[in-house]
Amino acid sequence: MKGATLHMDIPDSLLYLKSHEWARIEGDICTVGISDFAVEELNKEIVNVDLPEIGATVKQDETFGILDAVKAAFDLYAPMSGVIAEVNEPVLDDPVIVAKSPYIDGWLIKIKIANPGESANLMNAEAYRKHIESESSE
Repeated sequence: MKGATLHMDIPDSLLYLKSHEWARIEGDICTVGISDFAVEELNKEIVNVDLPEIGATVKQDETFGILDAVKAAFDLYAPMSGVIAEVNEPVLDDPVIVAKSPYIDGWLIKIKIANPGESANLMNAEAYRKHIESESSE
């Protein structure tokens, strides 16, 4: 699937994990969602979202939830360590929001960041595009 990134929306303003989550860091809050690439891999058929409770502790690169699609399940990994400050309740009731608007309305959680230095472990958009291209050509 060479050239897979040509039609993918990969905002330059976000940071990314190899597991296809994105992070928007604003002060001490990290908003988390899944990339357009992940949505495409799930054929936009997200049927259930399982997220942690507010107040739960998450650690960078550890799972915090699951997206269920018609033909697959997708583990969600935390881009930063911290405490869940907010959960996007509408996506729990209507998971299709994640597929329709992964970067705006379909965000998943907000983390109160415990260690800001962890952001150095995340990829910028250019590095993420290269990661997708190498993953797609395997």
